[in-house]
Amino acid sequence: MKKNLVLIIFLSLTIVSCQNLSAQDKNQSGWKAGVASVIITPEKSMWMAGFAARTRPSEGKLHELWAKALVFEDAAGKKAVLITTDLSGIPKSISEKIRNRLEKSFQLSRSQIIFNTSHTHSGPVLQDALHALYPLNAQQKEDIRVYTIKFEAQIEALVKKALNSMRPVNISTQNGITRFAVNRRNNIENKIDAQTDLKGPSDYAVPVIRVSDKQGKVLAIAFGYACHNTVLSGYEWSGDYAGYAQIQVEKVHPGATALFFQGCGGNQNALPRKTVPLAKQYGQELALVVEAVLEGEMRELEPRLKTAYSEVSIEFENPPGKEELNQMISKENGYIRNWALEMIRKYEKGERILSNYPYPVQFWQLGNQSLVALGGEPVVDYAIKLKKIFGPDLFVMGYSNDVMAYIPTVEILREGGYEGHTSQMAFGLPAKWKESIEPLIMGEVLKLSKEIGITVPDSK
Repeated sequence: MKKNLVLIIFLSLTIVSCQNLSAQDKNQSGWKAGVASVIITPEKSMWMAGFAARTRPSEGKLHELWAKALVFEDAAGKKAVLITTDLSGIPKSISEKIRNRLEKSFQLSRSQIIFNTSHTHSGPVLQDALHALYPLNAQQKEDIRVYTIKFEAQIEALVKKALNSMRPVNISTQNGITRFAVNRRNNIENKIDAQTDLKGPSDYAVPVIRVSDKQGKVLAIAFGYACHNTVLSGYEWSGDYAGYAQIQVEKVHPGATALFFQGCGGNQNALPRKTVPLAKQYGQELALVVEAVLEGEMRELEPRLKTAYSEVSIEFENPPGKEELNQMISKENGYIRNWALEMIRKYEKGERILSNYPYPVQFWQLGNQSLVALGGEPVVDYAIKLKKIFGPDLFVMGYSNDVMAYIPTVEILREGGYEGHTSQMAFGLPAKWKESIEPLIMGEVLKLSKEIGITVPDSK
């Protein structure tokens, strides 16, 4: 009897011990991550995206263009993937196709994918993206179509490669700071050298994510900045200052992959600009900040991942009528005249004119690191306002998942100008946004934060 009792106690203790060990193993498993990259530089001369003033296709390259993927997996097995690209922007049609492919192939939902573009103006034009800006002939349009099809397949293969490279890692985050971004609405570019002070808001934060293996070797470094990649306006492919920054970071950390993500840089330019030495200078500055963050004290993140995504309907003002459009055709030129002609064509053919747009909003929580991703070209004011709600450590991305237009605040809408009004024409949209745009987007971010369990102070 005593022997049986001892055996029962021994077996019970063994089971409890095994359960504890199993729980410990699960906790100790921690993060896993995988990273991959692929060259996306066009193999032939193509029209370049971003500047309407260009008069011919590309001529050579300063350095390669890249797409990169960083996959995260927490202790419970939940995954998310950050995709960064040296492109001006990605339209909804292409983003939808790629994200559908990733969902079908890898069971990654919309909330688990952030597709960010660096907004370099020295990358290729994609299909369905700003074609009204460029005088494209039939062959150039075909080249864009072929490139886009290849690009979509490259991204799927890229994510597969990153998933296949998963390994146990530690993940840390922190913000650095650099100040070469200038608010272009509040400062005059050709007088910037004479200014002794700069006006208007900017977001100087440099968010950094470090991914290291269990032996401490750095595998991936993702970092961002809120500033247009428009230092260069020539005819050679490049990632602009962000491209040079990634090259430098990878040079300092051999074997690591550097990924750049664009912030809310809609009204931010690096000034002065227009030369390769300046692009290299800003790239070096950004890389030095990243290195300072990596060498300093960073927050190590617990292996918990939460993701949320939605699309909020933002509305357009009433579009101009035919009489006003005809006046614009007679007075304007370039993309504004092209836009007015296209609007007339739509009216005459009875095509539907958009009254609203499904705007993508995303919220990630990596451990205790919050990250917001917004579509379009949001002005820097959005990042500033979100950080007042969620704290200065918040990471904010723009140019994510769908770059359909500039995203102004109510104040900038009332001021007008390119970011507030005429940029809508460059993107082929029917009118400027209604003033409800800002409260709708801010409200949707708050809604998503609550969905994943983040409590914030009263933001009224």
